[in-house]
Amino acid sequence: MRTIKKIHKAEYRPIADLITYSPMPTGSIQMIDPFLFLNHHGPQKYPPNNNGLPFGPHPHRGMETVTFILDGDIAHKDSGGHKSVIESGGVQWMTAGSGLIHAEVSSEKFKKEGGDLEILQLWINLPAKYKMTEPKYFGFQKDQIPAISLDEGRIKGQVVSGKLEETAGAFNTFTDVNLATLNFEEGAKLELSIPSEHNIFFYVIKGEFEVNGNPVKALNLAEFNNDDEKLVIEARAESILLFGHAKPFDEPVVARGPFVMNSMEEIDQAYSDFQAGKMGKWSE
Repeated sequence: MRTIKKIHKAEYRPIADLITYSPMPTGSIQMIDPFLFLNHHGPQKYPPNNNGLPFGPHPHRGMETVTFILDGDIAHKDSGGHKSVIESGGVQWMTAGSGLIHAEVSSEKFKKEGGDLEILQLWINLPAKYKMTEPKYFGFQKDQIPAISLDEGRIKGQVVSGKLEETAGAFNTFTDVNLATLNFEEGAKLELSIPSEHNIFFYVIKGEFEVNGNPVKALNLAEFNNDDEKLVIEARAESILLFGHAKPFDEPVVARGPFVMNSMEEIDQAYSDFQAGKMGKWSE
């Protein structure tokens, strides 16, 4: 069985009135190549007439954002002309590539009525050859994402990218990144074979798992060694898992603010290009 190198507890980092846990990067882990960053917002209940999510217009270059809307919604808009409101169970995949400006706020309906909110945003690196690719955005609602049922229906999930068992994911991606969200009933069990050269991304959103004999609780990220293919996951309670794996890029990573490149010179260029308006213009 594949062994666990370390379990990392998410750090509590609220953003205004938004409950936020950050599993990565923290003081104990910088990244799990090519997975760069994860923020877990909520769960919480917003009252009527709220201000919604606080993520107004900001730029990105050199990476991708994958946003999982577990509860609530996100109104997306970017300088490439893409607009959408993705609701509970939906997923957004944005390839920043050469650069764009986007905003992620709550819909007018959510701000007026309030409601439950829980959202995860994962940043995935792009290899050097794709860092300056044309930006892209896709937002899929829950019913557009392939569903999967395992262990006689005791595990239900969504295959977001790549493959899980024989189910292909919703998004076509530049790199071979496999991502899924999985809901386990207590006692449900899943055995997987993951290529040993792939890095595993294993974040417990809710509940508790036993993974290859090790307990991993909610708001914890398990970092694995690359020493075996076998993974045995058993839920000790009703649980939700964000699960991924990918072959590492093994390239230099320089991240400053919203930009992720391979050198400091490229970061400086990104800031210059943004200030010069080369990542698009923002209009309300």
